Amino acid sequence: MFTYCTDPATLEGFQWLSCYLTTGKHMSIYYAVGTVLLLLAITAPCALAFGFAGASAARSAVPPLRWIGKTYIAVVRGIPDIAFFLFFVIALDQAFEYIRHRIKCPDWSEAVWQGNDFVVCTAAKLPLGNAPQWVHETYGFLLAVLTFAIVFGAFAANVLFGAMRAVPRGQLETAEAYGMTRRQTFWRVLVPQMWVYALPGLSNLWMVLIKATPLLFLLGVEDIVYWARELGGAKQPRFTDYPHPDWRMWYFLALLVFYLCFTKVSEVVLDRVMARLTHGQATAAGEAQRKAAA
Repeated sequence: MFTYCTDPATLEGFQWLSCYLTTGKHMSIYYAVGTVLLLLAITAPCALAFGFAGASAARSAVPPLRWIGKTYIAVVRGIPDIAFFLFFVIALDQAFEYIRHRIKCPDWSEAVWQGNDFVVCTAAKLPLGNAPQWVHETYGFLLAVLTFAIVFGAFAANVLFGAMRAVPRGQLETAEAYGMTRRQTFWRVLVPQMWVYALPGLSNLWMVLIKATPLLFLLGVEDIVYWARELGGAKQPRFTDYPHPDWRMWYFLALLVFYLCFTKVSEVVLDRVMARLTHGQATAAGEAQRKAAA
């Protein structure tokens, strides 16, 4: 903090604002931006992995795998996101604790479900009650990441499934005619070519994922929406050195600008990736590139 911030009551104008925006509590909202970016950096590849597994299972020749893949896609896509987010956090937490309970407390004689209460031994709690605060926060964040990955993985699976079906059948038949196995055809022909068909849908999904990050607030993670509401609320001189009226509108306006800029940068990057993928491809975008070059 600046040296002249030692006595906020004597400050005015820009000095007051600069001191106000660099208080310890305001640093939390800046850290929360990092939390959102970290969530996206981890969730995107995880969701893509779930999606790829789901799409591969949905087109499998083995009926049980095909049923699992199609059920995963249909169930998650058919339930509101908020309901799934709130359900998975509770369900995953209890599932992890139940597994630990069975391992760490094999002599436990009482029922785990006692009416509406879920009761496990102290050693099975996640995280432990005496664990540092950062452990509790990290555990909650990882649960949120896993929940986001499962939910958005189903949408990615639907996109990838359609992209796999969009690859011309002739390409696969030619690979089989050259003696490639089903596995070789999948990895060497189908997977490399499907991305050009999948990227438009995945681009939209990335935008939706960015806009869904405020749901962290519902999952108990102190993200930028939480801190915008907390810091923007009216503050009385009795409780702070920087009293101000209700500024939530300005804080949420700053969030709107942040998300708008983030999605715009993402759009530019994705357009460049799409142009690179379609170069030389027998698609509408590829044909447009060839005509533009001519």
